[in-house]
Amino acid sequence: MPNNLQDTVTLNNGVNMPWFGLGVYKAKEGSEVIDAVKAAIRAGYRSIDTAAVYGNEEGVGQAVREAMEENGLTREQLFVTSKVWNSEQGYETTLQAFENSLKKLDLDYIDLFLVHWPVKGKYKETWRALEKVYKEGKVRAIGVSNFQVHHLEDLLEDAEVVPTVNQVEFHPQLAQPEVLKYCQTKGIQLEAWAPLGQGRFVDHDIIKPIGEKYGKTPAQVILRWDLQMGVVTIPKSVTESRIIENADIFDFELSGEDMQEIGALNQNKRFGSDPDNFNF
Repeated sequence: MPNNLQDTVTLNNGVNMPWFGLGVYKAKEGSEVIDAVKAAIRAGYRSIDTAAVYGNEEGVGQAVREAMEENGLTREQLFVTSKVWNSEQGYETTLQAFENSLKKLDLDYIDLFLVHWPVKGKYKETWRALEKVYKEGKVRAIGVSNFQVHHLEDLLEDAEVVPTVNQVEFHPQLAQPEVLKYCQTKGIQLEAWAPLGQGRFVDHDIIKPIGEKYGKTPAQVILRWDLQMGVVTIPKSVTESRIIENADIFDFELSGEDMQEIGALNQNKRFGSDPDNFNF
């Protein structure tokens, strides 16, 4: 169980990934994303998660480079994730998309590169391209995002490299037990996006009292629950105080009873798109 913000999990290829990071979905390119990333790194975060479609890779890269200098960090101490967008999927287009992300980030390599959504008829070719850049050493780990069990089973039929990570929507009302179990059996690390349900649990009548017991906010309780479930988590914020608050979860542990109570809230309820029915 991670004891501090810089603790890592070892992925199935031996690469160490921080348990906790900053997501920058909807953070505006320019000063907003730059300030958020620099605030996070200053606060001790070592993992930043972006994507081509977020339109802020340049700002993320700039912030990472500046934060390294300002905080006396080496590139190896930071973990940067990006993702190939759906319109770029396919073999040649993914190879080009990877180069575009690398160029925008302006880093020597990317730590983790993901297939953003399982685009039907395309994700296998996309994966083949990721395997190529991985074997070339341009990326330290490759993985997927929003894959259900059947997508993973299909991918693994032909894959030479097993995905290291599957990043999915994951929160108390969407605990994805089948996906979590399957990934655990295959050595694929589950990672949560939208872990706070985009702010829907702030006044939750079960989570709030659990937080009061530990002197923690509902958000801190949920993020701690993620970690105790063995799920890497990347809450998004552009507010420095919230970025710091989100990470203040390493000085308490939820009891087994609390874990079960939160787990019982699962309704398989999505706030984001359904990986089996999306049209983008």
